[in-house]
Amino acid sequence: MSSTTPADPGAPVVAVTGASGRLGGRVARRLAEHGAAVRLIGRDPARLPEPAGSSKARIGSYGDEEGMRRACDGVGTLFLVSAHEDPGRVREHQIALDSAVAAGVERVVYVSFLGAAPEATFTFARDHWYTEEYIRASSLRYTFLRDSLYQGGIAAMAGADGVIRGPAGQGRVSAVAHDDVADAAVAVLLGEGHDSAVYDLTGPAAITLAEAAEELSRFSGRTVTYVPESHAEALESRASFGAPEWAVTGWVSSYEAIASGELALVSDAVPRLAGRPAQSFADYLREHPEAYAHLRF
Repeated sequence: MSSTTPADPGAPVVAVTGASGRLGGRVARRLAEHGAAVRLIGRDPARLPEPAGSSKARIGSYGDEEGMRRACDGVGTLFLVSAHEDPGRVREHQIALDSAVAAGVERVVYVSFLGAAPEATFTFARDHWYTEEYIRASSLRYTFLRDSLYQGGIAAMAGADGVIRGPAGQGRVSAVAHDDVADAAVAVLLGEGHDSAVYDLTGPAAITLAEAAEELSRFSGRTVTYVPESHAEALESRASFGAPEWAVTGWVSSYEAIASGELALVSDAVPRLAGRPAQSFADYLREHPEAYAHLRF
């Protein structure tokens, strides 16, 4: 990781979880470029970007209370990327947050999900609501970044056969780019006045999956189509994946959340925080040809 601005040795440390991933890695790089004092936290320092192996990288996993406490020692703000989907994800978040408080962390910026609620159609969004409630009840100052579905995930919905299948109906989704979320996150992490704020991070417009298929067709050079499914058809079409029931239910419910209109909200939070327009789905595909490489013959 290279810095364009030297870190202030007296600046509060910002710890970034998930730094080996697509969002955490972007945030870590941007913070370093701004001269922030950054600490990367992960299960395996060897997988973290530089400066892995130095004092700026620490071993810590969400479910490991003592490991997370040590990793957060001396940290002022924790950027908490949500854990991978799992039935025990909320408990992992709680352990990580308890560990952060015990280490003296004062503030958390949590990556949540658009429309997080206890009865959200998208079952994984419910985990985010329970995590938010746990944070609200803690001593931590907090900011919640409620991301929509990622634009890369929309592109990945298309199978190698050029078909997007799912029970999304004619619903719309305001998918957002990882880069936009990262820029918004850095503005919050380094800025002031964001305590107790909840930001809905979305793209500039909400589109149907049929419209997404049209854009994928235009960029990939082959015909991509959207085929609506019923709930039962969606479960059956994914049965061959061999995934546990909770995972399949989550996948299918993401389409159903689109159908219900729960993911159609368009917010101006990205341009307000990042200081530039949010990327459209077409913008994303133009800049990320790897997102539709699986569709090319």
